[in-house]
Amino acid sequence: MNAEQKIKELLSRAGVTVNGQNPYDPQVHDERLYSRVLSGGTLALGEAYMDGWWDVDDMSELFHRVLLADIQTAVMETGVLFSVLQEKLFNRQNKARAFQVGEKHYDLGNDLYQKMLDRRMTYTCGYWKDAKTLDEAQEAKLDLVCRKIGLKKGDRVLDIGCGWGSFAQYAAEKYGASVVGVTVSKEQVALGSERVKGLPVEIRLQDYRAISDGPYDHIVSLGMFEHVGHKNYRTYMKKVHELLKDGGLFLLHTIGSNQLTPISDPWIDRYIFPNGMLPSVQQLGASIEKLFVMEDWHNFGADYDKTLMNWYLNFEKAWSSLKEKYGERFCRMWRYYLLFTAGAFRSRQNNQLWQIVLSKNGVPGGYQSIR
Repeated sequence: MNAEQKIKELLSRAGVTVNGQNPYDPQVHDERLYSRVLSGGTLALGEAYMDGWWDVDDMSELFHRVLLADIQTAVMETGVLFSVLQEKLFNRQNKARAFQVGEKHYDLGNDLYQKMLDRRMTYTCGYWKDAKTLDEAQEAKLDLVCRKIGLKKGDRVLDIGCGWGSFAQYAAEKYGASVVGVTVSKEQVALGSERVKGLPVEIRLQDYRAISDGPYDHIVSLGMFEHVGHKNYRTYMKKVHELLKDGGLFLLHTIGSNQLTPISDPWIDRYIFPNGMLPSVQQLGASIEKLFVMEDWHNFGADYDKTLMNWYLNFEKAWSSLKEKYGERFCRMWRYYLLFTAGAFRSRQNNQLWQIVLSKNGVPGGYQSIR
């Protein structure tokens, strides 16, 4: 069986037909695609899309079907063994490399994120339980976090991985809290500091390992733990434990994986989030042992599909004003990123979204879960 036959046979297991009539059927423009993908896996597939070798009308549904059928495991991943070896031998998320993801991803341009995200610029999964719009879903998520930690006026909160300050701004405006936010992105510090002017909020360019001004009444971390790396999970949790008051709560909001994987998707690692890694339940459990009591574990990963699709629609709507600066290849890269990940969350096969509430010594009388 040649490469073309092999790829077509694999896709047929997902109900996908090359050059078919369905919106999720890929249209191939370059016949070299088959051998490229068979030898290069998901990295080659993403790069081939960036190169214009194939297109599809409904990419998110294509990946939903492919991941649901688990056919990607049948295709060899170029460099995967080398990446696994690197992960075992080196700490890819050490202090020296901590700011790389900020420079590569979050510093791309504030104009891009302003046009893609909600009005508060919240770059994490929205909470769609009772929401109808992206703005509503993100406000609902921010409020959910505040309620889960029992936030009250005068509380001092640390936000690890604060982005452009959306949580800090919300917590200060709506709950009267004072917030210190840290990020590894210079662009986030610049714009975020402008957005929180006049509020009791400080946004710093700082690695979490360098924070030393505790204790805090509560600590939150929304969408940052994916950059910590398994070699540093225990270090991270020890730092949070050190900075948190004895009666305080720590809320961790993170994408998680159904399985323990030493590396992220090769294409995502190269083009979107360098040095990223999704924690597993096992890894998270080991990292908090003897440090925290796990009070609540909430999974609303299906909401990330809707969040990502809204980001994608905003991006496409704004592209005419962005294309001169970013170029067509970036457009294809960004489209692939948003729609590939939307399909991954839709499939529910690996990517999840967890909010975990932790206390140091257990909440007296028990913690009441909030949804």
